Amino acid sequence: MFINLYESLFKGKPVYTLALVPGHNESAGKRKSTKSKKGNKYLRSALTEAAQSVRGSKNYLGALYRRTAGRKGKKRAAIVVAHAILRIAYYLLTRKEMYVDLGKNYFDKQRQVSIVRHSVQRLENLGYRVTITEAS
Repeated sequence: MFINLYESLFKGKPVYTLALVPGHNESAGKRKSTKSKKGNKYLRSALTEAAQSVRGSKNYLGALYRRTAGRKGKKRAAIVVAHAILRIAYYLLTRKEMYVDLGKNYFDKQRQVSIVRHSVQRLENLGYRVTITEAS
C-alpha cells in the first residue's frame, strides 16, 4: 500500500513540485505578492486541515504551527505545517523508516544559548544581578 501511495502522490517528484510551499517574494525591501502556486487542490485542502488540527498538540508540528503563527499568521502557519507534513510523509515513504517526533521543545533546544543570553540581558536591564549555574 505504501508503494502505491508514494507513486500516486509524488510520482518521483520532489515535494516542492506539488506547490504546497508558502509564497515569499521580496525585493529591495518591498513585499510583493505572496500567493503560492496552484497544485493538487485536494491534497492541499486535506493537508491544511490536518495542519490546523495539530495547532494545540504538544509535539514538533504543534510547536512549528505556534511558532510560525506568532510571526506570520494562522493561514501561513497552516501552509508551513502542511508542507512539513508532506516532507515528513515523503521521507518516511522513500526511506521506509518510522516517524520519530522531535518534541515540543525542539526549537528551544536549538536556541538554548541565545534564549539564556537574552533572558539574562532583560533581567539586568530591569536592575537585577544574575548568575547562571547549570543544573545537573
